[in-house]
Amino acid sequence: MRTTAVVLAAGQGIRMRSELPKVLHPILGYPLAWYALEASRQATQTQPVMVIGYAGEKVRQALGEKADYVIQEPQLGTGHAVMQAESLLRGQADLILVTYADMPMVTAETLSSLIKIQQTHAGPITMLTAMVEDPRGFGRVIRKEDGSVQEVVEEAQATTEQLAIRELNVGMYCFDAGWLWEALKRIPISPKGEYYLTDLVGIAASDGLSVQAVAAGDPVEVIGINTRVHLAEATTHMHQRINHAWMLAGVTLIDPVTTYIEPEVTIGQDTVIWPNTYLHEKTTIGKTCVLGPNTIVHDSQIGDRCEILASVLEKAMLEDDVDIGPFGHLRKG
Repeated sequence: MRTTAVVLAAGQGIRMRSELPKVLHPILGYPLAWYALEASRQATQTQPVMVIGYAGEKVRQALGEKADYVIQEPQLGTGHAVMQAESLLRGQADLILVTYADMPMVTAETLSSLIKIQQTHAGPITMLTAMVEDPRGFGRVIRKEDGSVQEVVEEAQATTEQLAIRELNVGMYCFDAGWLWEALKRIPISPKGEYYLTDLVGIAASDGLSVQAVAAGDPVEVIGINTRVHLAEATTHMHQRINHAWMLAGVTLIDPVTTYIEPEVTIGQDTVIWPNTYLHEKTTIGKTCVLGPNTIVHDSQIGDRCEILASVLEKAMLEDDVDIGPFGHLRKG
């Protein structure tokens, strides 16, 4: 089954209090939306479609060919946003994965599990949920006795009993494409004049169709970015995730807390990285190197067995067995 992701990125993000579109605020050097697109592409193995709106041209310029783009104008809710992708995707995909550009922590593995369940599911929807103590305004998932989803109740409309439920609707879904394009037309307009994807759960249930749900394994994955406080929280978790992965891969980080590695960096085994080291963009580090302390490497290629102490490298290339520093500054060429 061919699956294509629709990544929603049309909102302004007023609570960020910024002239920069919310989805372009960076985590470890890369926009929020970059992470969402990467996870979607890995999960589906197809080019994602991004729905843009506010400052859409800036978003398109920043992300380039990482997505195909459709414009939501005006912005009338999440259901209306997905409607804009129909002209590109109708007849082109069997399943539609819907994700959000302001949720950078969701992994490709979690999205893949959502897709796999929908591939064998007779009903039209599989949704992502999370078991979280702090509900952050998410709707509550109400299940039937057989474990399938009966409805999603928004926090503002929930009873006291429903508010005690800790399974939350994250807002990410995998839909049967044929059902989705027709069902979108049945979403009722809200009192705010918007169309919400959440209503599709109730539409499916009222038609007697099954709605399945899969819970994210780690609540960190469902952190949504609405303020700079959330941005800092997600940055901390992404920093820990990347560093943890490199240590498991055979790289020694003397102090992971003060070592910053961007997501496209690659590092060889048995390299040792000392505190206050920053590795940026598509930097490549060879095996058995020693970097830092107090070193910045920007988009550079470093061979094996190199030692770089308290220095800055910018778009530089080092052969094997090269030592630099302290206080070196190596530029392009």
